[in-house]
Amino acid sequence: MAKFKFEEALERLEEIVRQLEEGSLGLDESLKIFDEGIRLTQACTKKLEESERKIQILLQNGQGEKSLQPFMIDGEDSALLAEVAKETDSKNEESLE
Repeated sequence: MAKFKFEEALERLEEIVRQLEEGSLGLDESLKIFDEGIRLTQACTKKLEESERKIQILLQNGQGEKSLQPFMIDGEDSALLAEVAKETDSKNEESLE
């Protein structure tokens, strides 16, 4: 596959879905674009997973030191987001005083 562009892949996937839903293609052509759609879906999933790993958030600990922490999508992220929200709230309160 040439250089992968996520947005272009999504557009192509939408086009493939539209073509398949129309039902005007023959069996061979339908199977061909279905296969293309599967490959594009796998490539998009891989790209999203890579992007997810790259997302990090900057947190400040109790000593005022800042460090990058991975952004997690599972249950752990709710605690992390709550911590960030708490810090943001306290900063907003400080700026209002």
